[in-house]
Amino acid sequence: MTSTSASSIPTYPTVPLSNGLQIPILGLGTSHHGGYSHRAVVYALRDCGLRHIDTARRYGCEEQLGVAVQESGVRREDLWLTTKLWPGDYGYLSTRQACLASCKRLGVDYLDLYLMHWPDCSVPGRSNREVRAETWRALEELYDEGVCRAIGVSNFLIPHLEELKEDCGIVPHVNQVEYHPFQQPQEIVQYCRREGIVFEGYCPLAKGEALTHPAILHLADKYKRTPAQICIRWSIQNGVVTIPKSTKEERIWENCQVFGFSLLQEDMDYAKTLHSNKKVIHLSYPLWKG
Repeated sequence: MTSTSASSIPTYPTVPLSNGLQIPILGLGTSHHGGYSHRAVVYALRDCGLRHIDTARRYGCEEQLGVAVQESGVRREDLWLTTKLWPGDYGYLSTRQACLASCKRLGVDYLDLYLMHWPDCSVPGRSNREVRAETWRALEELYDEGVCRAIGVSNFLIPHLEELKEDCGIVPHVNQVEYHPFQQPQEIVQYCRREGIVFEGYCPLAKGEALTHPAILHLADKYKRTPAQICIRWSIQNGVVTIPKSTKEERIWENCQVFGFSLLQEDMDYAKTLHSNKKVIHLSYPLWKG
């Protein structure tokens, strides 16, 4: 881990959304079950210059995150804060209430990006499509009111996105999907780019599984970088907004050191051959009902 003076704190590239906003291409992910550290968030903001933090109501750390942001001293207007709407809160009124509750827990007046967390809803007597559309219309209102500067979805497949396009007025600004060398959903990536939807990837290290793969180790040795840096650089170089998660300061520092080198095209292509359609995140009804 390296200490950084205020004058040398880096800035990171951004990706334009369809509404003209710029989302930082590298962020810090959080999660539940030990996936949050107050010290790590403060360090990421204050020492590493990260300005993009991703969380969700499901993770149970919005309130703690708000405290860490305040402690960091970073101005609200310089931050990109993303949180997510849990399926148990889908529906028009409950969506509005959940969004405002997330703002309150985070200690902010607005969200930079608000995402529907999963496409499946499992509301008795109603179709998933109907509930998604009703929920999305509530997000559209929150966007029009300025409570959310951008709105999007997470884990949506092409049919889900097509239905939203037919049923609602605003195309999602972002689709956040699992993305790493073993899980490369190129059809979704290409669809999102055609439709003006920014593709954002979570789990870029495949929950650590990519860090011991022989191909990744080979590239790490070739470039004199760590396996994590190879995976993150590969994702970013593919134009994917990338949010690696860590609760360790030294790992966060390491994960940020990915802009001083580039992978050769032959190595980008080599990493593409690792795709096996393997997912490391699995969640289904009724787990989200709690």
